[in-house]
Amino acid sequence: MRILQLLSLLMDYPKTSLVEHLDDIKEIIEYSDLPLGQQLALLEFVERRGCMDLIDWQAEYDGLFERGRSLGLWLFEHVHGESRDRGQAMVELIAKYKEANLQLDRHELPDYIPLFLEFLSTQGRDNAKLWLCEVAHILALLQCRLERRGSNYSVLFDALLEFSAADIDIDEIRQQVASEKRDDSKKAIDKEWEEEEVSFGADSIDKACEQANRKPSQSQRKDLDVPLNWVGFNDYHDAAEEGAKQ
Repeated sequence: MRILQLLSLLMDYPKTSLVEHLDDIKEIIEYSDLPLGQQLALLEFVERRGCMDLIDWQAEYDGLFERGRSLGLWLFEHVHGESRDRGQAMVELIAKYKEANLQLDRHELPDYIPLFLEFLSTQGRDNAKLWLCEVAHILALLQCRLERRGSNYSVLFDALLEFSAADIDIDEIRQQVASEKRDDSKKAIDKEWEEEEVSFGADSIDKACEQANRKPSQSQRKDLDVPLNWVGFNDYHDAAEEGAKQ
């Protein structure tokens, strides 16, 4: 499923290698089975980004995804925050990757959305849709927050939701997001980091991963029925809705 690989690349930090292959990316979009509307939106995204200076693109990317937590590209952060439950969820997801013979670099977090999409692209359309449906509310939340900030990165998440065919009331989530306070100001960021940060990742990954190869092996390219357990997601969604009402 090349469209998931493509969305993974576009969602990751922009690099020179990405800019050099924008024409190939356009071709993949044009031959995808996404509806015409999503295709045109993605093509416009690629065209506009391709006209930018790479440094400006990278600066905008940092401003969106690296300032504050509301647009973080780590799935479990939106479910568990920095609680210890996130660490356990990391360990469980790493175990699922290992069952599929996918090993991670020791510095990679398994819930990083571009990495997650790269993995799903090798696991068959049905499983990919199933797992994307499990995190559809997070993807929709990110889409709506990006829309509110006027960022065309929102079209990447719109395409993911279209691919997943998830039953999501996007207008309801837009209403929820409309009442949120932005967390990317200097004051908001300083307040967020007043408490000690809890880190996860390298310590929870087996030492065998030090010899990891990010790319899946050929034996992975099959349908694997490996369900994910998104512990606490419903609790998070209910809490988010309750917070939006206050």
